[in-house]
Amino acid sequence: MSLRNLLFLLMIGLFVWQCRAAETVSLGPGIKVQTTPAQMPIKQGETFEFNEYLITPLAQFSLEAKVLSREDYFLDRESDLAPTDLALGWQQMSDEAVLSQIDISQSGRWYHWRVEDFPIPRRAIETQSANMHLVPADDQVAVMLEMVKPGQLISLEGQLIKAESYDGWRWQSSLTREDTGARACELVYVTSLEILAP
Repeated sequence: MSLRNLLFLLMIGLFVWQCRAAETVSLGPGIKVQTTPAQMPIKQGETFEFNEYLITPLAQFSLEAKVLSREDYFLDRESDLAPTDLALGWQQMSDEAVLSQIDISQSGRWYHWRVEDFPIPRRAIETQSANMHLVPADDQVAVMLEMVKPGQLISLEGQLIKAESYDGWRWQSSLTREDTGARACELVYVTSLEILAP
């Protein structure tokens, strides 16, 4: 890729980021999502080919959540599958009174948070929010994903997956909301996505 094309892509990415930052939705204080993500193991998931990668479903997965942040990716290999990461929160991490006291950001496929004083216990922040790499299963899901703004409530359904390439590259989802750090993110093959509010 030429330097000119790279700069063009970076400018587009910055423009999109600025537009979305200005469109952050506020729903006011109070817990907006009472439930936790639902997951059911798939004992022998049938591997299928998708965008020249091999996808193996590991668990059925669904959730309702508040969008804490979004980050779009264009240049890394992972963007072949997951062009967007959403940092999502539920229970106390869906309460804007809590979120207003937490600095949240994303970069390099990571979700970062920082506080001066903990509004809720650290473990609640860690287990009631997660960074999710989203793989749209079809064009309809991809279009809906493009419409998602920080602050909104969404629901999604799909599978937690393992993705592999014929050259040996692999990417695998976490299978618990209890972990933190490297490999703690969910890799979700999204078959249904809905914006619940506003």
